[in-house]
Amino acid sequence: MPAALPVRGGALGAPAAWERHFVPELRCAQSHSTVVPVTWGRDLSKRPGDDLLKGAFAALSRVFSKDTPLTQFSTLGLAKPLLTALADKGYATPTPIQAQAIPDVLAGRDLLGIAQTGTGKTAAFALPILHRLAETRRPAPRRGCRCLVLAPTRELATQIADSFRAYGRHLGLSVEVVFGGVKYGPQIRALAGGVDVLVATPGRLIDHIQEKVANLSAVEVFVLDEADQMLDLGFLPPIRRIVATLPKERQNLFFSATMPVEIGKLAAELLKDPARVSVAPSATTAEKVEQRVIFVEAERKRVLLAELFADAGLKRTLVFTRTKRGADRVAKHLVQSGVGAESIHGDKSQGQRERALRAFKAGQARALVATDIAARGIDIAAVSHVINFELPNVPEAYVHRIGRTARAGASGIAISLVANDERVLLRDIQKLTRQAVLAQDRRGDRVLGAEAAVERHLAPEETPAPKPQGAGQRKRGRRPSWAGAQGGGSRDQGRGPRGSTRGGSRQGDSGDQPPKRRKEWRPPI
Repeated sequence: MPAALPVRGGALGAPAAWERHFVPELRCAQSHSTVVPVTWGRDLSKRPGDDLLKGAFAALSRVFSKDTPLTQFSTLGLAKPLLTALADKGYATPTPIQAQAIPDVLAGRDLLGIAQTGTGKTAAFALPILHRLAETRRPAPRRGCRCLVLAPTRELATQIADSFRAYGRHLGLSVEVVFGGVKYGPQIRALAGGVDVLVATPGRLIDHIQEKVANLSAVEVFVLDEADQMLDLGFLPPIRRIVATLPKERQNLFFSATMPVEIGKLAAELLKDPARVSVAPSATTAEKVEQRVIFVEAERKRVLLAELFADAGLKRTLVFTRTKRGADRVAKHLVQSGVGAESIHGDKSQGQRERALRAFKAGQARALVATDIAARGIDIAAVSHVINFELPNVPEAYVHRIGRTARAGASGIAISLVANDERVLLRDIQKLTRQAVLAQDRRGDRVLGAEAAVERHLAPEETPAPKPQGAGQRKRGRRPSWAGAQGGGSRDQGRGPRGSTRGGSRQGDSGDQPPKRRKEWRPPI
């Protein structure tokens, strides 16, 4: 080893100081050398011999690298039709997770992949699965599939299915997607003849299994994507029910951005001697995201948000809220402020969600206001900013939210608007990510206060209309007061639908009254 190589007592600089700066990064590089960037100490930039130190550290990183990435897709052993499809899309070099995962999946091993969003993990499992299905081509089982991929949301399921179709366009394999919010009929007909690849959300797939229109007894490859979000959405019990219907002999691929205890237990249940691929430490934020925090009163957040959009640099921005109603309110406020905005959340129909995504992707809307349903797997190109209008209750969700920007090597900005009651959430996020962020304090800002006061005066908060006297007292399972004790239908206790009395006295007026024209009135069914 050259004398100048600074390893525990090297010739350049004080060894102890060098270790304090570089040993943590070196250890990190040993585990994740192919993707974890080196963070150089600022004070070292003024010291002589920087270039030599950096070169030596880069060499050490390569030496300690456990899995040196292959540089071309052509060297991974994929079928020629797949390479043709990749060339059509302009892909020649695999990402780190693709380079590490594809050989293991081609070898038939179970796989545990820890990768944050935007790292290309969909291709990491789609390409080798398509290669395997084409190499061992056989008819798909009736009402079943050869490969099952579970995803947490409709949008992610659709995106994964589109990726399978794009990569396998020259292979002639069938791909179908199954999720809720749409009619059952087309999905039942698609499953009837069997498919090669089925991408599904757990809830709708359970429905098909219960109705005996889906049979998973012939699945060869099972993929669980975004497992930690499955946990957040409460999908673990349905997943276990689905797994119970699968054959014991199968290949399992398990992907998650973080590894909570419950997800670790599930992985231990599913995987047999898995290969482990990790391209970033758990809960690591995207490298090229510049993170900022603005402290502001909760009631002034919408005014501040409109002020931020005065910057023309916010061309394509995702705004995250905690609640569905909050997403609609924020989108409405942005539209009133002259900013094109759409909202997307779980209460929207599938058609509404697709239209909102199309408008955002086409640039017709500068802002897409979303709940955490859009925080995972939705690959929207060139998102310049992510704004956390409200911090998430789950710290891991922050990582996935800001991962919507700075994709495919680009850079991006994430801004969080933090009220006083959210400081605990911010502290939890910083504990998880182990990162400090730039902060700005806009509390007590007179300009924001004046604008918020004007807004309250011109557009006061919507309050529900007062209920009429006696309204809102009806309870489930009880008839309205005018329905009659015997199921008649008049508010007169014993009066029938045509006005004939059967005894009983007339009750006092309540808020619920039948029509005045008795001859046209009929009792409710």
